[in-house]
Amino acid sequence: AIKAIRSIRRWAYQTFADERKISFVVMATKEDMNANAEYIRMADEIVDVPGGPNNNNYANVMLIVELALRYQVDAVWAGWGHASEKDLLPDTLAKTPNKIVFIGPAGAPMRALGDKIGSTIIAQSAGVSCIGWNGDKLRCDYKTEGGIPQEVYDQANVTSEEMCMTECARVGFPIMIKASEGGGGKGVRKVTCEAEVATAFRQVQGEVPGSPIFVMKLAPRARHLEVQLLADQHGNAIA
Repeated sequence: AIKAIRSIRRWAYQTFADERKISFVVMATKEDMNANAEYIRMADEIVDVPGGPNNNNYANVMLIVELALRYQVDAVWAGWGHASEKDLLPDTLAKTPNKIVFIGPAGAPMRALGDKIGSTIIAQSAGVSCIGWNGDKLRCDYKTEGGIPQEVYDQANVTSEEMCMTECARVGFPIMIKASEGGGGKGVRKVTCEAEVATAFRQVQGEVPGSPIFVMKLAPRARHLEVQLLADQHGNAIA
């Protein structure tokens, strides 16, 4: 929040010769107020919100929208984590009478890229090299079709132990059985042979109930690298 306020005020000064051209209304819990958090001191207006778990405050989409309407803001910046990764927030803001802007991705791409199966289909459709998995033959034209067609997505969903066994054998061991909606170590199992598949599949199902499941080739001795990508609605993108 501090970096966001500073950078926007710097931009406002460079553009309008007035760093206070844009006003900031911030949410603050009692805990943050007591800690005298710097972002609160930098704000133009402060809104007291309930403390406790983030579902009471910073991750509460309906509370954020209600406050945005009450204070007649033009845009909402939700930072990182909390409500910023909930597609309900941009979708709901877009339906407000004055169409409050969400500074971040729209709901549809957030849903598509936040889903492990969907994001992999989009990546391989764009020509990105992907490791072998049960949906490696699937393609879609996301822009033209306005999303991933349900019938394409459904083909990537491993729905039974038998189907899982078949796809594991095709892709090749060792392999990972993963829940598309899993995370934090839940909904993922490594299998090295056919005898382990059924048990691992049931475990993944049980840890993330209702989630689509897929199987992907294990990359041994892999290293995790991330590239930050920033794009806007006008077609500009930097990495």
